[in-house]
Amino acid sequence: MTEQARYQVRFDLGIVGARAAGSDADVIVWASARNDATDSVLTQLPEGPAVLVTALPTAFAAADWVLSEQLRLNRRFATAVIAAGISRDGNWRYAVEDHLVAGAVIARLSTLGLDATSPEAAAAESAYLGLQRAVGHLMTATTSSLVGEAVPEQLRALDEAARAADVTVWRGFD
Repeated sequence: MTEQARYQVRFDLGIVGARAAGSDADVIVWASARNDATDSVLTQLPEGPAVLVTALPTAFAAADWVLSEQLRLNRRFATAVIAAGISRDGNWRYAVEDHLVAGAVIARLSTLGLDATSPEAAAAESAYLGLQRAVGHLMTATTSSLVGEAVPEQLRALDEAARAADVTVWRGFD
């Protein structure tokens, strides 16, 4: 049994967190504000779950995809939302912008009725909801790799018009 196994919506950080919270999940949502997930990173995720990759513009659409697939397959899902983090000098680092993207996904899942949420996921959701009006600023003011880079407008704002079809499905259901 993995960590947070009794919860339908889970949250953790990076590859290690994906293994801890997602190895028995149905879906892993890889939340990366930079939308820079590579095959070499994603192949390190647990092998069983479907894997979505999302940035802030498609965070709600990723949650919509989860609900759509749950309804299509007619079963309840366990979803692990993972804040990607960044690699700096060969070491993994926490990235607040990824945490906020994950929180946006979790907030939408909760709105859709998937609210058997782990304490970790509830804290990420609360961070997003509490800081929602400042997300654009936080995305550009962070001390992680976005500092000093030209941050496209799409990283700063949630695209509420995005659809589930806009989500990157790295690995779907068999």
